[in-house]
Amino acid sequence: MPHRSRVTRRLGLKTALAASVTLPLSSTALSPGPAPVEERPGRPLEVMSFNLRFASAAEPGSWAVRRPVMRRLLRRERPHVIGTQEGLYQQLRDIEADLGPSYDWIGTGREGGSRDEFMAVLYDTRRLVPLEYDHFWLSDTPDVIASNTWGNAFVRMVTRVRFRDLRADGREFHVLNTHLDNASRYARERAAALVADRVGGLARSAPVVVTGDFNVPAHGDPVYDTLLGAGLVDTWDAADERGEPYGTFHGYRPPVPGGARIDWILATSGTAVHRARVNTFAVAGQFPSDHLPVQASLSL
Repeated sequence: MPHRSRVTRRLGLKTALAASVTLPLSSTALSPGPAPVEERPGRPLEVMSFNLRFASAAEPGSWAVRRPVMRRLLRRERPHVIGTQEGLYQQLRDIEADLGPSYDWIGTGREGGSRDEFMAVLYDTRRLVPLEYDHFWLSDTPDVIASNTWGNAFVRMVTRVRFRDLRADGREFHVLNTHLDNASRYARERAAALVADRVGGLARSAPVVVTGDFNVPAHGDPVYDTLLGAGLVDTWDAADERGEPYGTFHGYRPPVPGGARIDWILATSGTAVHRARVNTFAVAGQFPSDHLPVQASLSL
């Protein structure tokens, strides 16, 4: 059941009704406004992966306290595409409002509809036009909404979007965004194999970028090895320049230099990675999330 209306945050409520099919979008569905001066042709694609920490009223780290810090971070960085994990529907609406009218997002709750956490993909409409999107669940029945057959502690899923890059001669690429299970090693390994299989199919037609919280450190884990075996490179390792390494989960405590990097941005081989960093932005000791966002500047 193809969907041809304007792609907006509201599709998050609709995608669960057709999650097992790819939903094409009209190439004229969006009418991007004039690009700012810095959006010159050939400018690298700025990608962020960010576990937002779901919105709650509990301290430390209530959403009311964190939202202004999140707003300052995202307005300062303004990535072209952000793969998010753990975001709740209203929280994503808040972030969209804080980023301003040039941003939109695609996603659905992992339980279907607006319930539970989203693997939403936010994007700058001045740079990117979404052409199609779909969702699949990390289970033996990936096209069954909210399916969970591998012993995951929580339902896990992937959101995929195919974009056209308006500042790279209309080149197309795919973004896959996910959050692997925190409890089950078996589930993580099965999930990695499924994602790798999907990447292999997609990469034959266009470059692929994978963002996510993988809940295991990069290097020395079967999840990491499986995904790199699918023809992906770790943008951190491939970068011409990189910032200081930090563990990406800090739990609102001071970041640990050289700690475990469990949040990754991967891309198909041949991608030029100009810069990569783990962003430690905070205001008066308040972080926007219990994870640090990771960023990469890419030419696909």
